[in-house]
Amino acid sequence: MKLWLVRHARPRVAPGVCYGATDLPADARATALQARQLAAVLPAGLPLVHSPLQRCEQLSQALCGLRADLASQPEPRIAEMDFGRWEGRRWDDIPRAEYDAWTADFAGHAVGGGESVQAFLQRVGQALQATRAGAGATCGEAVWITHAGVIRAVDLLARGVTRVGDAGQWPREAPGHGQWRELWLE
Repeated sequence: MKLWLVRHARPRVAPGVCYGATDLPADARATALQARQLAAVLPAGLPLVHSPLQRCEQLSQALCGLRADLASQPEPRIAEMDFGRWEGRRWDDIPRAEYDAWTADFAGHAVGGGESVQAFLQRVGQALQATRAGAGATCGEAVWITHAGVIRAVDLLARGVTRVGDAGQWPREAPGHGQWRELWLE
């Protein structure tokens, strides 16, 4: 199965701010450009889901507006990780002790009182299983319009990693804003 993992355009937020589950719009011009680029390369009629956060929904609507053969549905399980009370704060304003608590229990600690990495991996894994089942019944390909954290989680899950013991195991690489990756899954 081939999964197109598409990251939304740059959100309208100051650099250095934690915005995981915060529902922010993306830059409209960058979104329109990204939609045109995707419309030109996506095969016809692929199953398409998007994170319900507006920065992903904007891209989904723009893309579907350009391609009548595409229809998108929101998929809550591919929303970005919820950083709880860290949301909207500058990363460098978060006390060191809070980072230390997270790294001491990277998988299980509810970051900022929000979501743990393990819970995040589980929900992304559930969405991945559903997509695999659905794509297998259709064309063998699917598109997710989502976030960097979700794409990193899929990278782990595609390698069979369902639990991370420490922060060093978390992938650093993800497509930049407005970019995508094609991932072949077994």
